[in-house]
Amino acid sequence: MPHTHVSKFVGRSSELETLHQRLQQRERVVISAISGMGGIGKTELALQYALNYYRENYLGGVCWLQARDVDLGTQIVEFAQLKMNLEVPQEKAGKPLTLEQKAQWCWDNWQPSDNLVLVILDDVTEFDKIKPYLPPNQPRFKIIITTRKQSLAESFEMLPLEVLSEKAALELLESLIGEERLNRQLEEAKKLCKWLGYLPLGLELVGRYLKNKKDLSLADMQQRLKKKHLEQRSLKEPAATMTAQRGVAAAFELSWLELDEDAQQLGCLLSLFALAPIPWKLVENSLPDQDSEDLEDIRDYSLLELNLLGRTDKGIYQLHELIREFLRNKMELCDRADQLKQGFAQAMVAVADKIPQVPTQKDIDAATPAIPHLTEVATVLSDWLKDEDLCKPFKGLGWFYEGQGTYEQALPWLEQGLELTRNRLGSEHPAVATSLHNLALLYRNKGRYCEAETLYVQALEMMKKLYGQEHPDVATSLNNLALVYHYQGRYSEAEPLFVQALEMKTTLYVQEHLSVAISLNNLALLYYDQARYCEAEPLFVQALEMKKKLYGQEHRSVATSLNNLASLYRDQGRYFEAEPLLVQALEMRKKLLGQEHPDVAISLNNLAELYRNQGRYSEGEPIFVQALEMFTKLVGTEHPRVAQSLNGLAELYSDQERYCEAEPLFLQALEIRKKLYGQQHPHVAMSVHNLASLYRNQERYSEGEPLFVQALEMRKKLYGQQHPDFANSLHSLAKLYNNQGRYSEAEPLFVQALEIFEGKLGSNHPRTIACRENLQKLRDKLT
Repeated sequence: MPHTHVSKFVGRSSELETLHQRLQQRERVVISAISGMGGIGKTELALQYALNYYRENYLGGVCWLQARDVDLGTQIVEFAQLKMNLEVPQEKAGKPLTLEQKAQWCWDNWQPSDNLVLVILDDVTEFDKIKPYLPPNQPRFKIIITTRKQSLAESFEMLPLEVLSEKAALELLESLIGEERLNRQLEEAKKLCKWLGYLPLGLELVGRYLKNKKDLSLADMQQRLKKKHLEQRSLKEPAATMTAQRGVAAAFELSWLELDEDAQQLGCLLSLFALAPIPWKLVENSLPDQDSEDLEDIRDYSLLELNLLGRTDKGIYQLHELIREFLRNKMELCDRADQLKQGFAQAMVAVADKIPQVPTQKDIDAATPAIPHLTEVATVLSDWLKDEDLCKPFKGLGWFYEGQGTYEQALPWLEQGLELTRNRLGSEHPAVATSLHNLALLYRNKGRYCEAETLYVQALEMMKKLYGQEHPDVATSLNNLALVYHYQGRYSEAEPLFVQALEMKTTLYVQEHLSVAISLNNLALLYYDQARYCEAEPLFVQALEMKKKLYGQEHRSVATSLNNLASLYRDQGRYFEAEPLLVQALEMRKKLLGQEHPDVAISLNNLAELYRNQGRYSEGEPIFVQALEMFTKLVGTEHPRVAQSLNGLAELYSDQERYCEAEPLFLQALEIRKKLYGQQHPHVAMSVHNLASLYRNQERYSEGEPLFVQALEMRKKLYGQQHPDFANSLHSLAKLYNNQGRYSEAEPLFVQALEIFEGKLGSNHPRTIACRENLQKLRDKLT
């Protein structure tokens, strides 16, 4: 047998016991095969089994045979001659014996003749090569075979070896470098084990290297590995005292050489994927010209069979960390490397194209398995993206995270996409303008209006230069810039841009067009927010009729227009006109999108809000709860829609003076919005303001005042001092002072708020009227 110099054999006690139990069946010959990838420890397990069990169980001896690259028959004959002093006959009945016959004679005459014999055939590549030399079918012979293959023969009991657990890997490393050194750098040790993929051969090689490099930290060791990969000295040069006599790459090379050209090509392709589970459909999409059944056979009969690839779930596969490194090195030598990289990049572009700007949970779940691989293209393989596809992986990643409300994760992707597109295609290119739009939209959603405005202006000027003054993309840019002004309360700047975009689209599109309907809707929303209801209503109606003509009576876009028109009626107090439209939109969305969809939850929320405004609390509450539960299920617990729904339900409780139920919901909504948007955002300011109003209504003035001041300062910073929301904060703070009898502090705030309301919303807006009345009541008290 080979000598072992393992100081501590770890992580394989259950495998040793399983192997022993299998070999103890006495009624027949047992062949148990230990299978696994190169470096997994198959030989060491067989050796440890022999060392631990031969004295008590195998008094007939242990015969160790090397099955790779060495003549098996010759080994058997030499073993019989040297170890048992047998005179192996050279002929029988005057005829010379073949090597196979000599080997069988050795088995038949094995000494001693009445005890169990353990026969180990190490590193078997093909069953047919060993079959003629196997011992006779006698129960006394117990056979262990080690192999890289998952299956050799149907009669074999396979014992597949997996990589070590983290605990066992650390234990192995500790046996080589010492307990004190490992515990002092435990977190780095864990990272090192993970980088090595918990592979016993890699761990032993690196551990022995570290044992001789006492001043080398584990962090520096990992940096050396990351820099040189499998070419790092520790992984290339096994010590003479080790059971394994090959480095990691050399161990994998033996399996690589058994692959045909097609299998080697597939292995190279797989190395392009991220170190994460790989949906097989993505592999097929990367090789569109290859027959899927042929590809499946290559996978199953080559890569899986040789344990170069693992199957983790139905249709899901994964490479080991070090095998991926090995295959990446092979990729650099592959004649079709560029073609494979381009195919992989195209497959990931197709994934990005399927991620909508506003994804549902279903969309997110569908995209999630591909996200690590899409990330790999964006970060490592962007050079193999076509010019027309360059920004798509970044856009897809941005929308994937933005759609979940995780704006901080979305931001770097959209920023990188813009930078890369600009560097490759130049500063003035349609793809650059598209990237500017995508990034500006994220800034707008985060409430970073100044940055959004800068990018939208830049995109608009670029579109004009590229396409002239009148073009659909120019109209879209005008519309987007107007939306930023709208959100900032800069209504006088937004309106002419909305009008210009609408007029341009009306000229460009002779007949009804969705883009025209969108512009009508946006202009109507601007008028609506200024309480210019008489101007907003005909535009909402026109947009609705246009969408019906374009798409029919039942369409997702039609439902959106119904919702908008209903909101207008609701805010005018025209509840009986609003309700049937909201119900119609809700039923349409259920029919078109199913019972559970974000749009359905939006409709439920809007209907509940209507009931709240009417004081129909018992009808509104269960609908708010249903919308909240649906949002939570569809988009997760931390999402803008969830915060909005929490806020609506909290306001309903507050209206009923159920303050103890309202407060935790207001607080939860506030925390979600802070986490999503940061400390400075319109939605955060709204939540702070709502919580302050709750405290004012409870006469908890000392808690409410600083929150009102905080919301006021936030809105001042976000919008400036002429925005209706800023005026609303002034008005609310004035009401708090008024309730406390602090009339001299309240009056100037009422006056300032009234001036803004009258200038922005007009004299007859409900907010203006309420503020005017409160100011008059205060002055009446003073006189």
